[in-house]
Amino acid sequence: MKNIIKKTPCGEIKGIENDSCLEFRGVRYASARRYEFAKETTEWQGVYDATEYGACCYQHRAFEDDSTVNPFYHIEFRKDRAFTYSEDCFFLNIYTPKKAENCPVLIFIHGGSFTGGSCDESHIRGRRFAEKGIITVAINYRLGPYGFMAHKELKDENGYMANFGLYDQTTAIKWVINNISAFGGNPDDITLIGQSAGAMSVDIHLNNPELKNRFKGAIMLSGAGLQRCMLKPLSVEKITPFWNSVMKYADASSLAELKAVNPRKLYYAWKKACRQKAVDLPFTFPVYDGKILEKSEFKLENMPDMPYIIGSTCTDMIPIVLEGLDKKIGSYLCSRNSSPCYFYNFNRWLPGDDMGAWHSADLLYAFSTLEYNWRPFEETDYIISEQLSDCIASFARDGKPESDLLPEWKAGYKNPMSFSEDSAHGKWRTKDNINFTLTSKGKTV
Repeated sequence: MKNIIKKTPCGEIKGIENDSCLEFRGVRYASARRYEFAKETTEWQGVYDATEYGACCYQHRAFEDDSTVNPFYHIEFRKDRAFTYSEDCFFLNIYTPKKAENCPVLIFIHGGSFTGGSCDESHIRGRRFAEKGIITVAINYRLGPYGFMAHKELKDENGYMANFGLYDQTTAIKWVINNISAFGGNPDDITLIGQSAGAMSVDIHLNNPELKNRFKGAIMLSGAGLQRCMLKPLSVEKITPFWNSVMKYADASSLAELKAVNPRKLYYAWKKACRQKAVDLPFTFPVYDGKILEKSEFKLENMPDMPYIIGSTCTDMIPIVLEGLDKKIGSYLCSRNSSPCYFYNFNRWLPGDDMGAWHSADLLYAFSTLEYNWRPFEETDYIISEQLSDCIASFARDGKPESDLLPEWKAGYKNPMSFSEDSAHGKWRTKDNINFTLTSKGKTV
């Protein structure tokens, strides 16, 4: 590897040239203090060093042993990797072809229930896409009590201040729009891709007025429609009592005091408040804020007319629910929109154990990062990986997923593309695996 310098609107930046692409790691796209909206980076002093990954947001693994708290995903995505944590986590990674010129751009938003995850976990790499002529940008954003606190007393001149993590994502996307041409990308040729909470984020940004008409297409994996059609956002007023509990456990008598609480103390105060709830996830999910997430706009009938890929895995935690949501969205999009909508069900049971096609497993194949995983992958797995990454790259180029290793992928939701030992269109297999997923097998989060 060697270093390379590029000139950008923000100044010069130093990245890495490896065998397959150029990488720019830990690029600062914004700055903000706690419970304030991110301000986009427009310049930096000297040559920006983008050869090391930036910090990800504080989360459970910043304070607890990840191998004990979340052993399954620790082994899959994080073992033997070093991470840094901070509320100052406004960083993104860029992967570009070596001679990039006016390339399509994929912007990836990671999952993690809006409380965990980072863009530099071992399964997230854009090298293979770069080899196929696509620029990939993966972003970090604020999470949990640092990124999704909402309280009726927290307002500015424009109304409620909430969804800070979503605003971070918005700012990162704007930074890409304003700077990606310097890296050889086309700012008018952006496809948004996300998985799980990242897919939910993509869904929200489709109706985000600050990003209107900025995306050529959208890819949502294991999370499309979860908030739009099922776990609908709460109001700021309804969620305020929860955050009052957080304040109480943090020994903060006001929002001003909560802003100053030590990050570790805030995390455990939030965690204690979560334990008081039978279902705690909705209390750190995005809320209706009246700005980028409006109740009147965030409806199925307002999904914009653009090409989509919507995917899920067959032994996910809640595959029967995801299948139902995919079919609901598909029924609407395929009957109302002029643009095609492509569906897939990932049916390859990963070798090495009996966990099946678990939640997030398809990302190893989509990003072609099997080599960074411990599993004894077979030739079949590498073929499936090439098929799926080919299709995503093709979709980013012209809105149609294609691969020379795959039969024609036709639009529609009734017989999705099945990525498996014999990839082809087929019936949904969720019902075949219902007993498997209702036991301990599919529940790996």
